[in-house]
Amino acid sequence: MTPEPHLQAGAAVKAADRAHVFHSWSAQELIDPLAVAGAEGSYFWDYEGKRYLDLASGLVYTNIGYQHPKVVAAIQEQAAKMTTFAPAFAVEARSEAARLIAERTPGDLDKIFFTNGGADAVEHAVRMARLHTGRPKVLSAYRSYHGGTQQAINLTGDPRRWASDSGTAGVVHFWGPFLYLSRFYAETEEQECARALEHLETTIAFEGPASVAAIVLETVPGTAGIMMPPAGYLAGVREICDKYGIVFVLDEVMAGFGRTGTWFAADLYDVVPDLMTFAKGVNSGYVPLGGVAISAKIAETFAERPYPGGLTYSGHPLACAAAVATINVMAEEGIVEHAARLGAEVVEPALRELAERHPSVGEVRGTGMFWALDLVKNRETREPLVPYNATGQAATPMSAFAASAKSHGVWPFVNMNRTHVVPPCNISEAELKEGLAVLDTALSVADEYTE
Repeated sequence: MTPEPHLQAGAAVKAADRAHVFHSWSAQELIDPLAVAGAEGSYFWDYEGKRYLDLASGLVYTNIGYQHPKVVAAIQEQAAKMTTFAPAFAVEARSEAARLIAERTPGDLDKIFFTNGGADAVEHAVRMARLHTGRPKVLSAYRSYHGGTQQAINLTGDPRRWASDSGTAGVVHFWGPFLYLSRFYAETEEQECARALEHLETTIAFEGPASVAAIVLETVPGTAGIMMPPAGYLAGVREICDKYGIVFVLDEVMAGFGRTGTWFAADLYDVVPDLMTFAKGVNSGYVPLGGVAISAKIAETFAERPYPGGLTYSGHPLACAAAVATINVMAEEGIVEHAARLGAEVVEPALRELAERHPSVGEVRGTGMFWALDLVKNRETREPLVPYNATGQAATPMSAFAASAKSHGVWPFVNMNRTHVVPPCNISEAELKEGLAVLDTALSVADEYTE
């Protein structure tokens, strides 16, 4: 559709936002939020009538795009039937959402604890692990993101943690595998995998295995750069956890529900964690929802012992109805398979061709509708296009790249030295090629800052 301009309405929205909305992760006086008038499918538009192809999927959650009619109808029907009800009761939408999720989780992750989003899912997974083991410490990786709440942000392994890192959260960080910028002086994926596992086990040994409750990992790290773990790494972590009685937690908040071309990224690696967190794509973000999928072993801990945790809106009927509809739509329309095919046949070949032509592209990584490009100043040295955690003038090259994409009608997902290609999983091939063509243009801007 071609949106009509509504400049006066847009000005009113912007004025109210600037007067009253306190934005996350931002210096409030230094931002200029775009006023969004509407969204549909893979696009959204502003009040001037300009459309943007959303290569960020919101915040990597609109896995079935905006305003899918079947999900909108399901929310409307649930609202007419029962808008809300307390979590202590059995409610049809909640029960069915749990059943459909459990059908798709790996192994025996058959119990579902619902939360309001991904961060509180991580909070509760850690609490369950500590109560199950009676141990205090939790290990997580550098180059990771697990959410903005207190425990989740302390688990996070990037600069967003620094301002809130209390040093008393019981979190120990370690290096995960990432051959492109290896911390282990590895030359092959096999070396990187073996050395990363050795490093992890050594970290556990020096921390004291009997003090470690859980290892929390993003199955495929998302905002840090879609760093696909090498073959054998997650299986190796599973073995280490079993050896020391440690709970293995996989964070699938971003990677789950079709994003990797599988229902869950764990399916790519044939690994089953003890706990798995989810959110975002479970209902495309239409109504806030997250959760923890729980193994039989962990669930048994709370069979006759109360679990000391809960949320007023746990398994909210509107959110669960949206999840039921989303999962059914993804199955009926083959969206997971569609994402896998487009990733293999369209995105990967196109991005690798761009990498050959643009000196600013250091590496291409990903699968399904989950891709990242490392942007560099020098391909040989792999020096990043901008310094780590750059702001202000130092971040100019990435800002220029993003501005170019937006000026050509594509909204990118940019984080530090990386741009992600994470469109809705049901994006059409024509829309995808349109976005990749704009990415080609924007990379020419980034090329200007290379050596």
